[in-house]
Amino acid sequence: MALIVQKYGGTSVANVERIKNVAARIKEHWQQGNKMVVVVSARSGVTNELISRAKAIHQSPDEREMDMLLAVGEQETIALLSMALHAIGVPACSRTGGQAGIHTDALHTRARISRITGGDLPARLEEGKVVIVAGFQGISENQEITTLGRGGSDLTAIAVAASIKADQCQIYTDVEGVFTADPRIVLNARKLNELSYEEMLELASSGSKVMQARSVEFAQKYGVPFEVRSSFNNKPGTIVKALTKTMEDAVVSGVALDRSQTRVTISDIPDSAEAIASIFNVLGDAGLSVDMILKNLGTKGRANMTFSDNTDQLERTEKVLSEALKRLGSGTVRATGEFAKLSIVGVGMISHPGVAGILFDALASVGVNSELITTSEIKISVAVNPDKADEAVRAVHNAFKLHEIVPLG
Repeated sequence: MALIVQKYGGTSVANVERIKNVAARIKEHWQQGNKMVVVVSARSGVTNELISRAKAIHQSPDEREMDMLLAVGEQETIALLSMALHAIGVPACSRTGGQAGIHTDALHTRARISRITGGDLPARLEEGKVVIVAGFQGISENQEITTLGRGGSDLTAIAVAASIKADQCQIYTDVEGVFTADPRIVLNARKLNELSYEEMLELASSGSKVMQARSVEFAQKYGVPFEVRSSFNNKPGTIVKALTKTMEDAVVSGVALDRSQTRVTISDIPDSAEAIASIFNVLGDAGLSVDMILKNLGTKGRANMTFSDNTDQLERTEKVLSEALKRLGSGTVRATGEFAKLSIVGVGMISHPGVAGILFDALASVGVNSELITTSEIKISVAVNPDKADEAVRAVHNAFKLHEIVPLG
């Protein structure tokens, strides 16, 4: 008997038939004597539909009201899944994020978890019930509904697993695990048996849609190993856990592509450390993160700076920066074109020289140049022309022979 946390994404619960399939899968585990907490997302497409309705009423909806609206999607799913379990003889009860004891700060639409009490989850589990928890949401200290941002259901599952000390945490999606590249782009991409937290975090922050980056960070912080697997078959998935020595055998573990990037340029700002610090402090205070920063050499006390920004948050970024530049007394901000961010990730890069050379040779072979570059110990990211992004990914994947890597484990 084990205490298991499972999470099912939007495609896994997209309609009534899929909800029934998930209920049947849960019943199999429950009948084996396991205690079950199941975290679910809104049905596929529901969140986008709610956002579209809100923007049809007001182009910049109030963020507090957006949280009130978007939380509805997950609450529909927990009720329907609970009903599906009742229908096949499994005792179940649904809980909102707040009822499950997920407490957050007051930053609407992108709240951060401050503490988890677990609510009445332990008591309901002792009664033999399957507890269905709404992902993506929590409650602030002043009892306001908050949401955790896109992919927040992953974070809910990891956080719940940490708080109740689950024996297993399984993230069910529409893919069989984590691949060396997007199989829709690279047909011979390979599924990996294992990844380190560090690699999964870099892949998630670089455009891989399998997991939300914050959830991986949370898992690493609290030592929660988890498995990414498909809700449509019973094949083993990819286990994400602490780094082991064998993981360094592969120089590069995967290639990620993020198409939702826009180049933002700030012009005519004071060329001082204080001015730059004030700009990034304002972005941080607003819960906005940027990447791939390039600052030119200042002349006559003025400078320009370019960085990459997620296209989804561009409107908010421009607004926050415009206000910051007014306080500085000079400077303009503008979006200067969309691009795709291609990243290679692997803990083996730490001890293997020549990785950058292979990457840029591969890009050159398909005529791809890059203006923005950023690196870490286990990642190199480059900005590429979105029209040639798929071709670039295939070239890089082939150059590092990722299709030949024997999955670890």
